[in-house]
Amino acid sequence: MTQQARRLSGKPVREAVLTEVRRGIAELGRPPGLVVLRVGDDPASVSYTTSKAQTAAELGMKSDLRVLPESASQDQVLAEIAGLNADPAVDSYLVQLPLPKEIDEESVLLAIDPDKDADGLHPMNVGRLWTKRPGPVPCTPAGVIRLLDHYQIPLRGAHAVIVNRSQLVGTPLVRLMLNRDATVTVAHTKTRDIPALTRQADIVVTAAGRAGLLTAEMISPGATVIDVGITRTADGRLAGDVAAEVWDVAGAVTPMPGGTGPMTVAMLMWNALEAARARRLA
Repeated sequence: MTQQARRLSGKPVREAVLTEVRRGIAELGRPPGLVVLRVGDDPASVSYTTSKAQTAAELGMKSDLRVLPESASQDQVLAEIAGLNADPAVDSYLVQLPLPKEIDEESVLLAIDPDKDADGLHPMNVGRLWTKRPGPVPCTPAGVIRLLDHYQIPLRGAHAVIVNRSQLVGTPLVRLMLNRDATVTVAHTKTRDIPALTRQADIVVTAAGRAGLLTAEMISPGATVIDVGITRTADGRLAGDVAAEVWDVAGAVTPMPGGTGPMTVAMLMWNALEAARARRLA
């Protein structure tokens, strides 16, 4: 009988991170100020922003969810950001993505004060990450690293294949894994033979957003598989990139849901605490 892979649940890791954040807030002596800014009422964005704001409030942060209408202009969004940059009560904030198509996302990210950038997406923070300087790190890849650490899955000397090259996941995860002495290969939509790469990997991270993309024959027996992809199927179910059959081949797999998802919000709270600490020392 086939041994099923170890389940790498994100929930206990999330609780461990949030416990550290609570302790850090107590040591800080004041609640960090975190603002979540949403433009419009996209259902997924509503769910994400509500969860982020609620988690911050539960930790004892000074949390504020601000919502601009779908019809908000570029100038209105930039004016809101300018106000957040200038407000001394705001230690950090994030602008929920994606934005309405009429808003230029790049201009919005460039307008964020890098030191208040809770998502770590400002180009200056991208540069800080790649040059190993302190600064906020995008939450999902940071969560992947914390999850691997929690389950004692070594990165040093491991071959990791990342099926994603976005600024939200793949690109920052490359740097984080290189920092841990992994050998990293990136696959994407123009890669000729993704299975040939993933079969060589000790660790596969997939964030393609294609349900069932990663199948058993694409995985080396005993490999660790981290599923960051998320898709809503025709029957309304949430599905990841990893097919069910992978659990019979891999050594360890993150579930979907309940794997990497809980880590993203937890690492946002960590970034908010670190921003407040940095402002106290400034």
